[in-house]
Amino acid sequence: MKEKDAPVELVYQVLRRLDRAGVLQNLVLVGSWCIHFYKDYFDGASLSAIRTRDMDFLIPTPPKIKGETHVLEILKDLDFISDFHGDGSVSLSHPELIIDFLVAERGRGADKPYLVKALGVKAQPLRYMSLLSDDTIKVRSRGLELILPHPINYAFQKLIISGRRADEEKAGKDRFQAVEVLREVVSRGEGEKAKSKLRKLPVGWRKAVLAGLRAARAEDLIELLAKL
Repeated sequence: MKEKDAPVELVYQVLRRLDRAGVLQNLVLVGSWCIHFYKDYFDGASLSAIRTRDMDFLIPTPPKIKGETHVLEILKDLDFISDFHGDGSVSLSHPELIIDFLVAERGRGADKPYLVKALGVKAQPLRYMSLLSDDTIKVRSRGLELILPHPINYAFQKLIISGRRADEEKAGKDRFQAVEVLREVVSRGEGEKAKSKLRKLPVGWRKAVLAGLRAARAEDLIELLAKL
């Protein structure tokens, strides 16, 4: 069954609430919703309109959030509720949107939920998240200023995790998004920047990026990036 798209207006409502609470500038929007906002970054590029029900925010650690803002409280009247998971992490669930908070895994075995007291959430630690927070961009959309991973970093992270997925359909979506974003980056003259960023990755990550491109049969990108 095809996953239903999340309503764009609900996403903007969430973002406005976070912005008014003064915490949006301390969060990095990650996941498939980046594609929607990269269109603004790329001045209206024709990227695929992938709007999943999952909306993910990466919290850089240590958090730099001042004061305390319980996210559920500012979203409760939009019909969000807490959804507790077996690992101890918590999602904010709405019939049409699921919000997750993530942090970069701090080492092998450090997979316990990370309490972010300032937001009243328990974030899920995941590998490769540091790649998304190492180099970020700011994108303006409907009067909001959002922080997103640099498109190149976003694409590399998608390619890396695609090779670790057991679900081939999800892996295929990861590769599709990554290739689409990288081709847009290259078309705008940032091919050398992509090569430079790839060169700086750990060897294992670099191999995973190229393996993902091979699986996607993106020969044009392999030819460009493999010449390190």
